[in-house]
Amino acid sequence: MVEEIKSLAELNEVAEGTVPVEEIAISRDPVRDELGRSYATGKRKDAVARVWIKPGSGKVTVNGRDITVYFARPVQQLILNQPFQVAGVEGEFDVVATVKGGGLSGQAGAVKHGISKALQLYDPALRAPLKAAGFLTRDARVVERKKFGRRKARRSFQFSKR
Repeated sequence: MVEEIKSLAELNEVAEGTVPVEEIAISRDPVRDELGRSYATGKRKDAVARVWIKPGSGKVTVNGRDITVYFARPVQQLILNQPFQVAGVEGEFDVVATVKGGGLSGQAGAVKHGISKALQLYDPALRAPLKAAGFLTRDARVVERKKFGRRKARRSFQFSKR
């Protein structure tokens, strides 16, 4: 491998593949604290979730309450369980999450994002299925701000000709 490319000809040789370039294998190590937990932060809209996962019986606690109490809608509970289903580790991890900001839908998405990131940190082998499902990507869509001279972000006041 060329240590330092000093000319355009050397750059072309590397680009064409005549000079072998070593593949750098990224070795991902599990990231766990002294209690055997993995931590990640998930975000969605205005909601921010701090998520800790550890091996257990599958108990999910959000802001000190059970998942069925905090997220009463079945759709939101399904959203939280998606990362476990995709990774194939349902009922193997206990989740403790604290979430602030936004509404319930955004909070459910934030906890889902945090669980996905924490699973990937706990076991790097789970990264591929989670990434393929799109759970590691933060959904950057947020509410557009209101502009001055308008009723809402884009809605104008009613026009009156006379």
